Amino acid sequence: MTATVQRPPLNGVDVPTLFATLDAVKGAPEIAQFQFRARNEWISGTHSRSVIQGFFGAGQEDTSRTDPFTYDADHPAVLVGSNQAPTPVEFLLHAIATCLTAGLANIAAARGITLRRVSSTVEGDIDLLGVFGLSDWVRNGYRQIRVHFDIEGDASAEELAALVQQSRNRSAVYDVLINGTDVQIDVSTPAKPS
Repeated sequence: MTATVQRPPLNGVDVPTLFATLDAVKGAPEIAQFQFRARNEWISGTHSRSVIQGFFGAGQEDTSRTDPFTYDADHPAVLVGSNQAPTPVEFLLHAIATCLTAGLANIAAARGITLRRVSSTVEGDIDLLGVFGLSDWVRNGYRQIRVHFDIEGDASAEELAALVQQSRNRSAVYDVLINGTDVQIDVSTPAKPS
């Protein structure tokens, strides 16, 4: 009888499960449909709090998160806030960095590349003339975002750079940023007392 050797996760990624997930989605594409959700409550001024917990994915409502994640957002005092948390646009920088990093780790593991260190710096340039409505020619959002990676691993410089390129090719956050996404907004208000 031959014993099955259990390999430790590479870069913290369970590679057999990664490939099994890819095969499952290939065999049943409908399970690839996910819906993520966040709930937000205003606290005061520019300070608000988002709660993220459940989502729909793999054909069912997910209940694996027993505790919610909470994230506060605010503005610094110079932007009329109380500096209780990062700004929403700073969360966007966090989102692109973490999405690219997660993809990079998965891709490296799938290619059998051991990573020793991955760090990134993300910068975004924004002109508040647009946000403040002081210019019709300046956009409200970032005009450029720059991501710089420092990577060490058991592969050539070209192979490590290729990990970043493939992660960018598959990144949901990168896709949203460069292609835009339809955002629909509706409003509910209480009935006006008569």
